[in-house]
Amino acid sequence: MNRNAYILLLLTTLFWGGNAIAGKLAVGHISPLLLTSARWAFAVAILGAFGWPQLRRDWSVVRRNLPLLILLGALGFTAFNIALYSALNYTSAINVSIEQAGMPMVIFLANFLIFRLRVTWMQIAGFVLSIAGIAIVASHGDPRRLLALDLNFGDALMLVAILVYSAYTVSLRVKPDIHWQSLMIVMCAAALVTSIPFTIAEFHYGAGIWPDARGWAIVAYTVLFPSILAQVFYIRGVEMIGANRAGLFINLVPIFGTLLSIIILGEAFEAYHAVAIVLVMGGIALAEASGRRMARSPAD
Repeated sequence: MNRNAYILLLLTTLFWGGNAIAGKLAVGHISPLLLTSARWAFAVAILGAFGWPQLRRDWSVVRRNLPLLILLGALGFTAFNIALYSALNYTSAINVSIEQAGMPMVIFLANFLIFRLRVTWMQIAGFVLSIAGIAIVASHGDPRRLLALDLNFGDALMLVAILVYSAYTVSLRVKPDIHWQSLMIVMCAAALVTSIPFTIAEFHYGAGIWPDARGWAIVAYTVLFPSILAQVFYIRGVEMIGANRAGLFINLVPIFGTLLSIIILGEAFEAYHAVAIVLVMGGIALAEASGRRMARSPAD
């Protein structure tokens, strides 16, 4: 079971790493709020095409939990992506990488305050180790560069994104027990509906950009991978090993983002990339070993 969860969460973070690059490549080719609405519109259409019979079977449970499901979709699917794509218009990918690394700690803290879930010293040590790996990537092997980072409005938006997705992750603990197709259709529909007013405002104030060829390619990628597959895999991963343990895998997002930058954008692979990957993977392995032991006593 743990192995399957690891595979799902690795694929999730790979797709999310690609999402950050897609968001950066989208600048000037499709506006961020339109991109958010477009990805959820197509996701609803694709999921609804084959998941409608399942949604009808689950509808009695869905109806009882509709406010919660709408909130989950608005938080994890709409608010997070609006903040992320908008932030990439103002700040660098380096800043975003560092800031995303704070998400697991927010999840740890929220789970402790709300559900009184314990965090072991080995989990904290693993978190710190993975943060060190991310700092190496973000600083290009020279930690002194971190002191020169220019924080701006985009970084404030990323802080909002981190808090929002952390709240979404913790809230998955209380989601109804329904088929993943029904869950995704309702949350994607909620994301679409809640994103439309922001997109209308974007065009009203003259900031809207209708997609060109690259813009549509980015929409296609974000629909299939970050919107559908990654969200389904992440929800299942949280179900299998708990939010604290699954959340730590988010530290792989900047690592995958860096590797994809090398592959897609032709950036050079440096020795510090290898060191960072070892640190992040080692940190996750250390924390996960402790998490497995905790799951055998009281479960996460």
